[in-house]
Amino acid sequence: MAKKPKKAPAPEGEGEEGAAPPGGGKKKLIIIGAAALLLAAGGGGGFMVMRNRAAHAEKAAAEQKTPVAFMDVREMTMNLMPEPGQTQPRFLRLKVTLEVRDSKVASEIQPLMPRVEDTFQVFVRDLRVGDFEAAGGTYRLREELLRRVNVAVYPAKVDAVLFKDFVIQ
Repeated sequence: MAKKPKKAPAPEGEGEEGAAPPGGGKKKLIIIGAAALLLAAGGGGGFMVMRNRAAHAEKAAAEQKTPVAFMDVREMTMNLMPEPGQTQPRFLRLKVTLEVRDSKVASEIQPLMPRVEDTFQVFVRDLRVGDFEAAGGTYRLREELLRRVNVAVYPAKVDAVLFKDFVIQ
């Protein structure tokens, strides 16, 4: 095999630039510029992500610090509609608590409690025992009571209806 010829050393006056092919300096500048641009974009994107996470964490912390208020509705015993062929009356003893955003909303709702109790009684008296025995019966009752109480106290808003006592006799 033939040996490769050795390259002649560069003349002293030209230095390293003389060894580079023409246009090689521009390529390096473009590559370095593109790398710097990518690093800057990546750093800016990372900064935006971190800022967004911090804002989200602050928002979540503010939501957790907001105290909720609970309002007890007096205990109610209501008769239920009889099942077909049933002669013995059935009753529902119900005690619920209303969850509201804060005590200011609770003070707005307090004068409307007779309306809330009336709404509950009118709705529950139209139900049968079988309505509670079906799967999700108490869940549907809770959702319907929540909808009706929000209509009764509008423009105030109740966030949840919580059962404290729920007995069918």
